[in-house]
Amino acid sequence: MAGKMAPLPHASNGESTVKEKTAFHHPYQPYEIQKQFMSALYECIEEGKVGIFESPTDDEEPDWMLEHARKEKRRNALQQRADLETRLAKIRAKEKRLKERYQNGEPQQKRPKTTTDGKASEEEDDEAQFILDDYDSDDNSDEKAGTNVSADFGISAETRALMKKLGMGVGDAPAEEEAELEDELRIFFCSRTHSQLSQFAGELRRVKLPPAIPPDPSGEETKVETGLEEEVKHLTLGSRRNLCINPKVSKLGSATAINERCLELQQPGTAADRKCPHLPTRETEALVNDFRDHALAKIRDIEDLGMLGKKLGVCPYYASRPTIKPSEIVTLPYPLLLQKSAREALSLSLKGHVVIIDEAHNLMDAIASIYSISVSLAQLQRSRAQIGIYLQKFRNRLKGKNRVYVTQTVRLLDSLAAYLSAQLSSKNTESIVEAGDLLHGKGVDQINLYKLTRYLQESKLARKIEGYLIHNEQREQREQREQREQQQQQQTKRTTLTGGGGGERRSDATIPVLTHIQGFLVALTNPSAEGRFFYSKTEDKGTCLKYMLLDPQNHFREIVEEARAVVLAGGTMSPMSDYTQYLLSYLPPARIMTLSCGHVIPASNLLACPIIQAQSGTDFDFTFEKRNSDSMINDLGSAILSFIQHIPDGVVIFFPSYAYLDHVLSVWKKTPFQRQPHPASLYDRLAAQKPIFLESRTTAASTSSASAASSVDNTLAAYATAISSAPAHRGALLLSVVGGKLSEGINFSDALGRCVVIVGLPFPNPHSAEWKAKMAYVESKAATTTPTSGPGPAGKGAAAREYYENACMRAVNQCVGRAIRHKNDYAAILLVDRRFATHRIQAKLPGWIRESLVAGSGRGGVADVGASLKEFFEGKREGFVT
Repeated sequence: MAGKMAPLPHASNGESTVKEKTAFHHPYQPYEIQKQFMSALYECIEEGKVGIFESPTDDEEPDWMLEHARKEKRRNALQQRADLETRLAKIRAKEKRLKERYQNGEPQQKRPKTTTDGKASEEEDDEAQFILDDYDSDDNSDEKAGTNVSADFGISAETRALMKKLGMGVGDAPAEEEAELEDELRIFFCSRTHSQLSQFAGELRRVKLPPAIPPDPSGEETKVETGLEEEVKHLTLGSRRNLCINPKVSKLGSATAINERCLELQQPGTAADRKCPHLPTRETEALVNDFRDHALAKIRDIEDLGMLGKKLGVCPYYASRPTIKPSEIVTLPYPLLLQKSAREALSLSLKGHVVIIDEAHNLMDAIASIYSISVSLAQLQRSRAQIGIYLQKFRNRLKGKNRVYVTQTVRLLDSLAAYLSAQLSSKNTESIVEAGDLLHGKGVDQINLYKLTRYLQESKLARKIEGYLIHNEQREQREQREQREQQQQQQTKRTTLTGGGGGERRSDATIPVLTHIQGFLVALTNPSAEGRFFYSKTEDKGTCLKYMLLDPQNHFREIVEEARAVVLAGGTMSPMSDYTQYLLSYLPPARIMTLSCGHVIPASNLLACPIIQAQSGTDFDFTFEKRNSDSMINDLGSAILSFIQHIPDGVVIFFPSYAYLDHVLSVWKKTPFQRQPHPASLYDRLAAQKPIFLESRTTAASTSSASAASSVDNTLAAYATAISSAPAHRGALLLSVVGGKLSEGINFSDALGRCVVIVGLPFPNPHSAEWKAKMAYVESKAATTTPTSGPGPAGKGAAAREYYENACMRAVNQCVGRAIRHKNDYAAILLVDRRFATHRIQAKLPGWIRESLVAGSGRGGVADVGASLKEFFEGKREGFVT
C-alpha cells in the first residue's frame, strides 16, 4: 500500500477523493454505495480515527476489512519474513516433540486415579478445600492481585483513575509479551449475538483474497517467497456457556452457575477424579496446538469451535486463548469486548488493532446493561443464609482479617436487606436511592468498601461458600439415597440417582448468589455522577435494588484509546448526535468520521407515508394519554383492513409495547353491535384478509433464552409458510413490538415484508425512576459541556428532550430497516401517528426514508394512502409481468 488514503467527499472531514484503483476483492460486483462505505472505512482505519457509519444495505463486510489488514501486513512482512521463519521453525520443532511425547504416552498424568481409604478422612479432606486461606494484610494486595484476579475488580474507570492519582494500587499487572510470534495487525469484529457472528463467518468464507505478500516482481522467487498464498485466519470467541463441553457443567444452564462450577473444578485441593478432564494442562499442550491449527485451518463459527473441542477432547474456551495471537480477524459478542474484566480473562489486547462494532445503534445501551446490576431481597436473604451455613461449620477456623471481612460482609448484606424490607410497606413501586441510604446498618458506615470488594475477589469467599454448600447438599442427597436403597433394596437399580459431583438437583439454598451480589457491592464504590441506584417492586422479581450506569463514556474510552481505529457500523445509526455527545465527547472533531449511505434501491421501490388522519376524520394520536381510546383503536383496525386489500404477501405491524398490543387485540376482538354493517369482529375481518400471527411475549423469569429463541423461530416459520403457501399473494399479518425479538436482526425481505407499519412512537415512560435519572444526567452533562459546533437545542430541558426523542427514533428506525434488503426488493412503510408528519420527527428518520416520504398527499388520510398503495403495488405487478 503506497501512502495513506485521502478523505472522502461524503465523509464529514475532508474534501479529496479516494484512489480509484483501490481493490476490495468482493466476491461479486459491489454497489456504488458499498464502494463508498468501504473506502470511508479504509480511510478511518488508515488515519486511526473513530468512525460512525450508517448503511442500510445487507453488507458483506469481511472483504474490505481484511484488505486493509492485508496491505498493512504487506508493508512489513517482507523484511520480517526471515526472522519469522526462524521462530516458526523453532516452534514447529517444539510442538512436534510435544505431540510425539503425547502420542507415546509419556508422561501419563492426564487422569490420575485416587484411592479412597476411609470415608471419614476423605470427607475431612474434601471439606478442607473450602477453608479460607490466611489473609494477613491489606498492604500487599496489589502484588497478589496479579495472579488469578481481575486487575480492576470490576471498579469503574473513573474510580481507578482517581485511585491511581491518590497513589492507591488497583492491581494492574503488566501483561507478559509472547516472544514467539509478532503481534501483527488484527481486526476484532464485534456484534450483538452469535447468530449474527455466524452470518458474518458465512460471508467471510466467500471472500477470496490474493496473497498478502505478492510474488517477486522480477520473477526470481526465493524459497521463502514461494507458496505464500494464505487463507484468512479467523477465530470466533465465546463464553463458557457457549463453549463448555463438560456435560455436568454445561447443563447447569445459567452463565453464573457455569462460570462458578468451572472455576471451582480448577481449585487447588480438588480431587483429580473430580477435576474437569477437558481442561488444558502442560501434558495436553499438544492437543491445544492441534486445536489452534484446526481452528485456523478454515473459517468456523461458535458451534464449529465447540464441536472441534469435543472431537479433540480439549476445552475450546481455554484452548482458543492461544489461538488469538496468530489470528487475522477475531469475532466476538458484545460482552467479551465491552467488559474490561472479560477482555482480561481472555488476555485480549486491543493495542494497535482495529475494532469494528456492528449493530452499533444500541452500543450505549449495551455498555450500560453490562455494567448495570440488580439484586433482589430474596437473593440478599439467601446469600445471608448461605454465609450462616458456612459459618456454622468453619466459624472457629476463621482468624485475623478473614474474621473481620466476613463479619463486614454479613453486616453489609443485613443493611441492604433491611433497606429493601423497609420498602415493602411503601406505596411507591420505584424510586431513586442514595448510596448512603443503603449503608445505615450497625457499623456499616465504617466499612472500607474498596478493601472489602478486593478481599472478596482475592479470598474467593463466594466460591468457597458455594462450593461447600454444593458439597454439603450432595452429601445429604447421598445419605438420603442410601437410606432409600436400604428400604427398597429390590428397586435399587431403578431408584439410584445419577451420582456424585454433578449437582443436578440443586435446591434454591445452593444457587450461587454471593458472586452476583459481589458485583453489586462493587457498584457501591462507583462515583455518584456515573450511575444511580434504584429500588423497584415487580411481580416477577419482587423487591429489588438496581444500579444503572448512566455514563458509558469512561468504559468505552479505554477501547478507543487502546485500539488503532474504532468503527461503529449499523444499518440505522440515525440520529448520530448521541454518539458524539455522550460516548465520544472527549475526542476532537477531527478524530471522528461520520457517513450515512443511501439505499441500493431506486426511489420507485419504496413508498413511505405518514398517516395522520383516520377515515372518521379524527387524528391518529397515540400519545400515552390518548392511545387507549376504543374509537381510535377501531379506526386503526379499519385503516389496516383497507390497506391490506392493496398489499400483497406479508405485512409486519409494530406496536409500542406488549401491553398495548394486548389491549388493541382485546378491542378488535369485541363483537360490534348488530346494527353495524359488519357483525363480525374487526379481528375476524382482518384474519379473513390475511392470517394473523403474534410475537410471543416472554420474560426472563418464565422462559429461558433457548426456549424464547425457539418460540420466535416457530412464529417466523409459521408466518413464512403461510405466505409461501397462500394463494394469489394473500400473505399474512405479523403483529410485533418495537424493541421485541422481531424488531432487530430479522430480515423481512421480499414477500416476507411488503409493508412495515409503525403504530405510534414508542417513547419510554418519562415518569419512571430510571428515565428521570437518565434525563437529569443528560441535562447536567449539557450544562457542563461547552458547545463546539454552533447553536443546538436551547432552553431548559432541551438536551433531555433531544436524547429522549433520539432513543425513541432509534427503535423506530430499527423496525423500519427490517424491510427492503437488496436492490430488487420493494416495500411500503406506513407511519401511523400525526407526529410523524412533524419536521422534528422526520429529521430523525434515515435519509433514504426521508427522501421517499410522500409529499402533498392531502392530510395523510387513510383514503389518500390507500390510493397510493394501490398504485404502488399495481405498478410493481405490471413491471414484473412486462
